[in-house]
Amino acid sequence: MGHGNSPAAWTAVVIMLVGFAIGTLAFFLDVPWIVWASAGLVVVGLVVGLVLKKAGYGVGGHRYVPKAHN
Repeated sequence: MGHGNSPAAWTAVVIMLVGFAIGTLAFFLDVPWIVWASAGLVVVGLVVGLVLKKAGYGVGGHRYVPKAHN
């Protein structure tokens, strides 16, 4: 299998990484509302990943086409 190498997983991880990066910067700059907003963005990334998986874009989903490895 792809071990999470799917459009659903990649989309979720990218959204969550952006949330963590923004949250880290906001924490460093002491802007609490942005820290909390970025925590919400991490949760949004999780939800988007789950929705895409249910829509068939996860590993083994009906819309997922694995790439051949040479």
